[in-house]
Amino acid sequence: MIGQSVSRNSIILGLFAIATTGMIVLTANLTRDRIAEEKANALSRSLLDVMPAERLDNKLVEDQVSLQGDALLGTDKALPAYIARKSGEPTGVILQVSAPEGYGGTINLLVGVSSTGEITGVRVIPPHFETPGLGDAIELQKSKWILSFNGKSLQNTAEKNWHVKKDGGEFDAFTGATITPRAVVDAVHKALLYVDQNKDTLLTAPIEGSSPVEETSHGS
Repeated sequence: MIGQSVSRNSIILGLFAIATTGMIVLTANLTRDRIAEEKANALSRSLLDVMPAERLDNKLVEDQVSLQGDALLGTDKALPAYIARKSGEPTGVILQVSAPEGYGGTINLLVGVSSTGEITGVRVIPPHFETPGLGDAIELQKSKWILSFNGKSLQNTAEKNWHVKKDGGEFDAFTGATITPRAVVDAVHKALLYVDQNKDTLLTAPIEGSSPVEETSHGS
């Protein structure tokens, strides 16, 4: 009787373990899909923050090219760029760029540039490690400073003006924090230079392409 009881309890425990494992696997799969969907939705929202919806009728997250690392992008890592199109024609591109000389470390940015070379938007990609109350004014939630890039281009803003005012340029710095805006201004300027040097390739990329772009700019 004791042997039968132990055997029966072992079977019950085994079945319980199998059921528990199955539930854990099922929950993990459902959670993973949900997290992936939320990440895709968050990325879509971020991209539309820097490339206004009226400029496109395609899905940005599905229309991308892979860019090799480049000094003008501030990184040696391959990163995607997203192509905006309307009626099949390229209307702009969104780059992921890095400002490696931020006060608290590297600041990652999304920079939207129209097919005619004007900035359509810039946003910080969290997280960043700039000083709260000072350098974090690069966040739109903290100040409107990041909007000062909108409409800027290599044509309407001379190279000497792509600096903070303290360095002879036209962009405001933050009281008590010059390093952070200086790094961001430099990164945004380099993003424009990158697009200008690679626009023939970037803005003729195939729809939903994913082929590496051959740079004509300075490699890192």
